[in-house]
Amino acid sequence: MNNNLKDRVSIVTGASRGIGRSIAEAMASLGAKVVVNFSKDEVGAQQTVDNIISKGGLATLFQADVSVLSEAQELIDYALDKYDGIDILVNNAGTTRDQLIVRMSEDDWDLVLKVNLKSTFNCCKAVMKPMMRKRYGRIINISSVSGIAGNAGQTNYSASKSGMIGFSKSLAREAAARNITVNVVAPGFIPTTLTNDLSEEMKQMTLANIPIGRWGEPHEVADAVIFFARDVSGYVTGQVINVDGGMVMF
Repeated sequence: MNNNLKDRVSIVTGASRGIGRSIAEAMASLGAKVVVNFSKDEVGAQQTVDNIISKGGLATLFQADVSVLSEAQELIDYALDKYDGIDILVNNAGTTRDQLIVRMSEDDWDLVLKVNLKSTFNCCKAVMKPMMRKRYGRIINISSVSGIAGNAGQTNYSASKSGMIGFSKSLAREAAARNITVNVVAPGFIPTTLTNDLSEEMKQMTLANIPIGRWGEPHEVADAVIFFARDVSGYVTGQVINVDGGMVMF
């Protein structure tokens, strides 16, 4: 049983910063060969690769807008050509366009659903046949507690993240017979560039609702992803782990 990730091939989308970077670095530290995907921030993505290589890990860079099916397929094909297989897919690419629904534009609704939800469909569709042939796979989708409990001003984001959970549970049922697990990590408030636009008042209101009494760190999300990526979690599929300091409990 491979409970580190030695020689596993991993793709992490949206890995140029924040949570995605932490996930990529954590996987590489356990021996995985990591494909660092980015859409626009090449400088940040290269920094992720450099961080991994400087610590003796293996990582390569690949640009693709995974919200476009053909580009998601190119990402998967690249990993297959380079490493002759894919073991782990982490769908982390995401964006926000927060606004009350009465002010939300159709473009902002469509963009968030496309980047957050359609990219998950695209990458999973592209990787499914190679994983089925190998009879092994670990798919981890990065959702949000906003997709579980909702959040005012985030109808688009919450819808996309809730959709990821339903999608993951359905795919978990489809893929289980081929030894492919599909699970979800739902972060709470993890300060990243996606949260920079929140007002200080909103940040303090959020903090007051976290029983542990602090915001989370990207590496804490990465730790949950690592659990789902390792062989030790092979009997766990269709599940959601909240990494939120107790903010949402059901």
